[in-house]
Amino acid sequence: MTTYVIRRLIQMIPVVFLAAALVFVIFRLVPGDPVQFLLGANPNPEAVVALRRQFGLDRPVPIQFVRWLGQAIQGNLGVSYINGQSVVSLTLEKLPATLELSILGMFFGSLIGIPAGLITALKQDTWIDVIARIFSLLGFCTPRYWLGILLVILFTLTFKWLPPGGYVPLSKSVSGNLRYVALPALTMALPIAAEQMRFLRSSMLEVVRQDYVRTARAKGLRGRTVVIRHALKNALIPFLTIFGLQLGFSLGGSVIVEQIFAWPGIGWLTIQSITVRDYAVVQGVVMFSAVAFLGVNLLVDVGYAFLDPRIRYN
Repeated sequence: MTTYVIRRLIQMIPVVFLAAALVFVIFRLVPGDPVQFLLGANPNPEAVVALRRQFGLDRPVPIQFVRWLGQAIQGNLGVSYINGQSVVSLTLEKLPATLELSILGMFFGSLIGIPAGLITALKQDTWIDVIARIFSLLGFCTPRYWLGILLVILFTLTFKWLPPGGYVPLSKSVSGNLRYVALPALTMALPIAAEQMRFLRSSMLEVVRQDYVRTARAKGLRGRTVVIRHALKNALIPFLTIFGLQLGFSLGGSVIVEQIFAWPGIGWLTIQSITVRDYAVVQGVVMFSAVAFLGVNLLVDVGYAFLDPRIRYN
């Protein structure tokens, strides 16, 4: 197992390098210049030249990339062109908000999706199954931006229960934080629950038809024991894949949800940085997102071995 983990960590290096190279080149092809945002519409040409030289933007793109990559390997992702803050410190500053939103979204999504997937598999083709599948299809197909707007209309404009957006740190006010995080977390959770329900239902239906499940029932084991100890445990093995993908996406920053609810996380930081062409921040966020996604995938692969002792990595 240790050898496998080390090999996977080594394989992550070219993936992160490729992601960094792509975003570095593509972002510089987008019209716009951070110098123009800083100096205004009609800047002094001498000031433009001096500021571009200060940021290193006067050099060819390949040289800029090599220089940035050398600093990134040492843990220095550069400095924001707009506010002069370190990209690492800026990302770490926004990380708690994204972690909170991701954890709550995954928690409530799994709290709904896993039991619903289990029940619909056991009640296949009944009215419960039909209704659950309809709602899961709606949740799976509904865009997050539209779902977020609908929730704001319902819970803010109609019932006036929750604020439409904003953020209160958990350290300042627990109740205030929960009020502000409720709508974005629910917007994250509902599509997650729908996808998990459909995937777990399909996996459970495949498992319950296996010979070992029929054998367990023939031995006289209780239905709950057969479902939990035999069927569900094996059905969670392929389910773990979709769970890992969802978690990696959430940790990377749900850009749309954070933008709708003005949630100051990594996704919100990405949009703000793209708007003002803050190259260094966008590159740093992409690096963090790539590493987080690959790290979650590695944990998922390791988790397979714990769920099924037959799986061994050589």
